[in-house]
Amino acid sequence: MKSLTAWGLFGAALLMLTPSLSAQQEYQVACLGFYNFENLFDTLDTPDVRDTEFTPEGDKLYGTEIYQEKLSHLSKVVREMGTELTPDGVALLGVSEIENRSVLQDFVKHPNIADRDYKIIHYDSPDKRGIDVALLYQPRYFRPLSSQAIPLMIYRENGKRQYTRDILYVSGELDGDTIHVMVNHWPSRGGGEALTAPLRNAGAQVCRNIVDSLTQINKNAKIFIMGDLNDDPISPSVKDVLDAKKEKKEVKKGGLYNPMYEMYKEGYGTLAWRDTWSLFDQIIVSKGTLSTRNKGYYFHQAKVYKKRYMVQKKGRFKGYPYRTFAGDTYLGGYSDHFPVYVFLLKKLPRS
Repeated sequence: MKSLTAWGLFGAALLMLTPSLSAQQEYQVACLGFYNFENLFDTLDTPDVRDTEFTPEGDKLYGTEIYQEKLSHLSKVVREMGTELTPDGVALLGVSEIENRSVLQDFVKHPNIADRDYKIIHYDSPDKRGIDVALLYQPRYFRPLSSQAIPLMIYRENGKRQYTRDILYVSGELDGDTIHVMVNHWPSRGGGEALTAPLRNAGAQVCRNIVDSLTQINKNAKIFIMGDLNDDPISPSVKDVLDAKKEKKEVKKGGLYNPMYEMYKEGYGTLAWRDTWSLFDQIIVSKGTLSTRNKGYYFHQAKVYKKRYMVQKKGRFKGYPYRTFAGDTYLGGYSDHFPVYVFLLKKLPRS
């Protein structure tokens, strides 16, 4: 994070309102992000986990060289995210599709990001493929106070539980400012969007319940719901169950604002399927993050991180996110999702 003057952040239009350098407002900047790592597995065959394809003997021939290149590619992206406003990049990063804590330990030690000293908050989830969510944070900016893996209890028609990723809840202090973060990877659309919608609605309801509990205690609680929701901003899980509004002026006390809604309407996406773009990766914020009058950080803007090197340049997936595998064919890319991030600002005392 770094301080910015009104000129450095907003440009000449605001500078006209600050006639002298000493009158310029300075801001502290913080960046929070989310990135689906697209199957960051180790190369070991773990018992009771469906990970055989991600081993040297599996159909993908997933060995040490591919694993190390995957770590290098992902860490390059994370190294760059958010650095247009803060040289330290993402202070907190939610991640999904990681196999275990071990792959995250390898990731945070990669030379591309080792100087960030990212720490890990991770719990093993009951997902049958063994993939989890986690939160990485820079301890120079964030101090965790509590964390919990909240199971998503969903059941098939026969009454048997369908195991999926837990929702990770973390509370802590971001540069002294108390925030609450939920990292999600809701059930996929495999089997059909309509048929599986209740599963994602269930994930949304868990998040909604947490928001309601937090805002009952503090109506100005600063809450961030991030993740691969496997739904768009206009989907019922997000628009109706979470009740995430498309405009700030619509958000009431205890409510949520979805800055990704307008981006989706403008054609932005984080993944593509059959030549259709979706914006499944989202960061949704609470009413308490929107007021510029409150002390501490407030929401400034949301972005999709997309660079030319992260885009497939030829073949069947031309124009899509440059993915690691297409089926069992190694493409050597980064992820089949683009990451997303938000900037928060905090006014600094005038000198």
